[in-house]
Amino acid sequence: MLNKQGRDSMRILLLEGIHQNAIDLMHRKGFSNVQVLNGALDEAQLRQKLKEADVVGIRSRTLLTESILSDNPHLQAIGCFCIGTNQVDLKTAQTCGIPVFNAPHANTRSVAELIIGLTVMLMRQIFPRSMELHRGEWKKSAQGCFEIRGKSIGIVGYGHIGSQVSILAEAMGMQVYYYDIEPKLPLGNASAVPSLKDLLAHCDVVSLHVPQTTQTHNMIGADELAIMKHGSVLINASRGQVVQLAPLAKNLKSGHIRGAAIDVFPSEPKTNQDQFDSELIGLEQVILTPHIGGSTQEAQANIAADVATKLMNFCSKGATVGAVNFPALNLEVHANAQRLLHIHHNIPGVLREINRVFANHDINILGQHLNTLGDLGYVVLDIQKGANLDLLAHLDQVKGTIKVRLLA
Repeated sequence: MLNKQGRDSMRILLLEGIHQNAIDLMHRKGFSNVQVLNGALDEAQLRQKLKEADVVGIRSRTLLTESILSDNPHLQAIGCFCIGTNQVDLKTAQTCGIPVFNAPHANTRSVAELIIGLTVMLMRQIFPRSMELHRGEWKKSAQGCFEIRGKSIGIVGYGHIGSQVSILAEAMGMQVYYYDIEPKLPLGNASAVPSLKDLLAHCDVVSLHVPQTTQTHNMIGADELAIMKHGSVLINASRGQVVQLAPLAKNLKSGHIRGAAIDVFPSEPKTNQDQFDSELIGLEQVILTPHIGGSTQEAQANIAADVATKLMNFCSKGATVGAVNFPALNLEVHANAQRLLHIHHNIPGVLREINRVFANHDINILGQHLNTLGDLGYVVLDIQKGANLDLLAHLDQVKGTIKVRLLA
């Protein structure tokens, strides 16, 4: 597949109300053909819109499935303007030669601050007291209300967000414990525990910060909830599939779990107009929030700048640093050179055949960088300006080629 587009003709589609920062950055860098839609699209609309796009930017509601991506192999890049990429079939995107970029760290602080706020509100029973006042009831009492100072918080997943929660919680006087499947150095006075069961059994607050994987699917169910310390609270602002909500509701009603805060759900409405339903509705000791862990103005601005920059670096230079499904390459730009990108299946002999094409056309290679990731190979080449670009057709015929692109 050949492509010779320049910045001004690159068709960029941004869905789900992506922050204005992204649009402004793209315009300043010469990417003027940007279409912005505030909401997500249904599958039929999405398929149609992608036919008219070269780059697409999404958030968490848009699903780029195997079927949708296979129907749109012409896409040059995908930007997930959020932390996760589980809404994209990464393997299919890789097979189609489409790098996927995200912003894994840009909203870390926003989520961490929310966790601390939820911890305080759960330990102080703020929401039940608030609802009582909304009903005209005045029940001033310290019963069942506690400071978080001196209490223990167990952090499941000690990555970028979990470690930030650790720092803030310790600053508030909490004893911090964490569990992670990978060895992680503690920050401050945090202590690692050997197993999830140990953490659940001994902590007053349990906060989940794990990705969506087969290992974390239904990680907190009836058995795990039974292990949790009596009167403890559970916070999930990670992924909706991590906690089984029916047994959680049962444990909340029995009083074994004194409170919970849930920001993510197994099934979430696709638009703000759709109805939300959950087993936890009506339980006053539960704080429900609509997947807003990273939804602050600061976080959205940072995410927009981060992902937009990665997309523009790929479209203008072929840089794939930050792509989750592509080999990482960032070749320095050579003066007076034309840049070519060659995406191919990782099979023996591809680089030899690419170089043979240039040799047969008497073209000097000024810079070349190859990297592979699994079944995918990626070459960035700088060649002398003024070269006969008929060679693009020959490069496209190299066995294993997925895409060849000339950066204008």
